[in-house]
Amino acid sequence: MLIIIGILFIAAALLGAPLFVVLSGLAMASFILADTGIVVLSEEHYKLATNPHLITIPMFTFAGFLMAESQAAVRLVKVCRAWFGWMPGGMAIIVVISCAFFTTFTGASGVTIIALGGLLYPMLLDEGYDDDFSLGLITSSGSIGLLFPPSLPIILFGIVAATSIDKLFVAGILPGIVLIGVLGLYCVFRGVRSKVRKTKFDMKLALTSAWHAKWELLVPIVVLIAIYGFPDFMAPLWGAEEGTGLVTVAEASTICALYLLIVQVFIHKDIKLVSKDPKTPDLPKVIKESMVMVGAILIILGVALGLTNYLIQEEVPMKILSLMQQHIESKITFLLMLTVFLLIVGCLMDIFSAIIVVVPLITPIALSYGVDPIHLGIIFLANLEIGYITPPVGLNLFISSLAFDKPVVQLYKMAIPFLLLMLAALMIITFVPELSLWLVKGMK
Repeated sequence: MLIIIGILFIAAALLGAPLFVVLSGLAMASFILADTGIVVLSEEHYKLATNPHLITIPMFTFAGFLMAESQAAVRLVKVCRAWFGWMPGGMAIIVVISCAFFTTFTGASGVTIIALGGLLYPMLLDEGYDDDFSLGLITSSGSIGLLFPPSLPIILFGIVAATSIDKLFVAGILPGIVLIGVLGLYCVFRGVRSKVRKTKFDMKLALTSAWHAKWELLVPIVVLIAIYGFPDFMAPLWGAEEGTGLVTVAEASTICALYLLIVQVFIHKDIKLVSKDPKTPDLPKVIKESMVMVGAILIILGVALGLTNYLIQEEVPMKILSLMQQHIESKITFLLMLTVFLLIVGCLMDIFSAIIVVVPLITPIALSYGVDPIHLGIIFLANLEIGYITPPVGLNLFISSLAFDKPVVQLYKMAIPFLLLMLAALMIITFVPELSLWLVKGMK
């Protein structure tokens, strides 16, 4: 009976039913058939509401929307162009770095493509890059940055998997650099081969652009110092203990949101307190849009945790593990299968839904194969990051198709070289766990 109900709900999802309706309906049906009161769903919402890390979701989401609705993107691109435009493939590298920085705070790659695409695309063409490379690069770079703190998907993974968010923040740094580095090297190769023109380095222009964007450039420094404290050599200057954080992650999210609110509303004045012009972003609009996203995430998260409770109660992860152990003996084979599975999940679901639905199932299985929970989190997020450009239904492909008015099939062709490069980087991240764990081992 439950199988039939599950098929019906999956069909409803494919026909466009909201995800929270599908998950809550499936959870309630499952508990009723198991003679368990559906009050369990309310209990899971209560546990979620009392989670000390919950406040980080609305705060970092609000901070990301403040960045997206202001002129922060323009200032950051000018900085990158002034500092990296002299390099072979400099403009292409600027695209990768700008998108990575922006996505770290917006969390959703679609926002990055929409906010930066219209600015970066003509700049790439003007530098001499061809259309296929330019669109492929922007589409692929739209999700770069999700592994860097304070990325919202990292926080959500930590909550769902009951894993240290502080350690996940640190663990994602080196793998994130590997992904950026691989794309950066390809940009240099294309820049040299295409003989694109370079911008002469001008120290005065570089310093001026950095000064204009100083408030945005300080955001990650403010967040990281708040959470992890000052570097050991700086601690005595500020009277702080070496290696100690100043606030919790939750408090750091509030500091980040308040900092960007002051910067974008009162210093740069890109966002008005109140605006009668619908085209001019104002604070009430930014608050409304960011909290709508937060509300959607929290509703889905609550009902998904209820469904997870049922799956654990019925020992579904253990049954899947038992079945896998009959056919998969090595950790390497498991990681390869996990990669294929997560790439499929990444191109079919948005990253927030995937974390909420899939993480509770794969975590106990991965532990049984000796995969460190922190390393698993980085593997999971890197896979879903790449899933955004995986044909046939990767989300970035459709967003770029709409943003640049190109057939989505044409975007498939443009994205394939970047997809292959990112898959190569993914293999390094997956099978060299020290990349994720080296910095974490140094934490006190």
